[in-house]
Amino acid sequence: MAIMVDNYIVGSFFASLVGLVLLYFFRRNAMAETDKKSDHRRPGVDEIRNDCVRSSTNGEVRPGGGPETDVVIVGAGVAGAALAHTLGKDGRRVHVIERDLTEPDRIVGELLQPGGYLKLIELGLEDCVQEIDAQRVLGYALFKDGRNTRLSYPLENFHSDVAGRSFHNGRFIQRMREKAATLPNVRLEQGTVTSLLEENGTIKGVQYKNKVGQELRAYAPLTIVCDGCFSNLRRSLCNPKVDVPSCFVGLVLENCTLPFPNHGHVILADPSPILFYPISSSEVRCLVDVPGQKVPSIANGELAKYLKTMVAAIDKGNIRTMPNRSMPAAPYSTPGALLMGDAFNMRHPLTGGGMTVALSDIVVLRDLLKPLRNLHDAASLCIYLECFYTLRKPVASTINTLAGALYKVFCASPDQARKEMREACFDYLSLGGVCSTGPVALLSGLNPRPLSLVLHFFAVAIYGVGRLLLPFPSPKRLWIGARLILAEGVRQMFFPATVPAYYRAPSVQ
Repeated sequence: MAIMVDNYIVGSFFASLVGLVLLYFFRRNAMAETDKKSDHRRPGVDEIRNDCVRSSTNGEVRPGGGPETDVVIVGAGVAGAALAHTLGKDGRRVHVIERDLTEPDRIVGELLQPGGYLKLIELGLEDCVQEIDAQRVLGYALFKDGRNTRLSYPLENFHSDVAGRSFHNGRFIQRMREKAATLPNVRLEQGTVTSLLEENGTIKGVQYKNKVGQELRAYAPLTIVCDGCFSNLRRSLCNPKVDVPSCFVGLVLENCTLPFPNHGHVILADPSPILFYPISSSEVRCLVDVPGQKVPSIANGELAKYLKTMVAAIDKGNIRTMPNRSMPAAPYSTPGALLMGDAFNMRHPLTGGGMTVALSDIVVLRDLLKPLRNLHDAASLCIYLECFYTLRKPVASTINTLAGALYKVFCASPDQARKEMREACFDYLSLGGVCSTGPVALLSGLNPRPLSLVLHFFAVAIYGVGRLLLPFPSPKRLWIGARLILAEGVRQMFFPATVPAYYRAPSVQ
């Protein structure tokens, strides 16, 4: 076990180190290379191009003439809209194609963690949470078996404006779209992208239908796919292994007062957690987690019956459902193309980390692309994008891993070891001090460090084992303690890549 942990820490360190070395090297050399004509590229570029190429569509060829834009972005959700504004502000000519530019109506993507808000400030988009009745979020409250504990974000060293924000997802997205559209070099268009355009293994743009159904093509040296969790383009650019551990059933409670103002509330219920958090000054979002890939039918009343039986009586309200998807980032290195947002990487939304990961990715990409004065050298661009995949890992993997681990721990189970882990986690967080601020700093994106995650996980496990062995050990307690450490956390929760099932190909739909 110690070897596995050491390998994980050492691997994370060297991945970050290699990424930084690559970033320095290629930034220094790309400045001199990208302005040269394609027939004067440095030796070895053709080999690099071949290593990066993956066939993505049926080989569409661009007609003569240069592209009118620098970047085509598919999708204008949180990731796409924020990215359009960021690249547009850097002087790139951006063409955004979004299937529906009306205000979205979703039951997820409503909580932005403080770490995500800091990235929003870094991108100059913090005013997008203004004028939408967004609510400040200062932490969480956990409830279990009649007990509760409050976990505050460690915000003492930040400006007073820094906190989490909760809001209507659609209002937030519309604000970012409006801000992106104010830039003269950003064009937002309503249309449905049907395929990527490929020439000799390099993505050259997209084919799409506009609002009136006309077939059009948009060309650019860089195409970024941000079309969300239901992306129909991701299979061309990555190896998706989508898992659906549960579904959220969403309700809006009007004029409801929560026990702890400006806090998210997590009820450790049976069989799985229930969440409450404000999304406006008069509305509270309730999300009931239902394990499995399907929820009871709304049409025949089974879902309402389930909620009355498992949660509480519900007399009226618009019940919405949403599958909770998890998908590790497994991209192909494709010249001219990149995946971002939920099209690229997903985690269980229990911890509200999705927008934080997306905004962090945008900051990394922005900083990588700044030295590239022109994006037309697909091979050089591909190298920079490979650096992106490395540099994003520490933040993304920490938030993703924590989301999956906490969901497993917070779900009820008849297994005694899992019961003990759930109890130990609640009691450990209730201790206060570093035992609460450490995990909350990880969850909130304020300290997304893999080493901290590993240390707190083992602290919870050791804390749980220590309680089991008091006042005196017994064979049964020793067995449960061993299973508490080994069965749940080390492999399935925190090191999924060591599990053979992790590598199984997804079933063909």
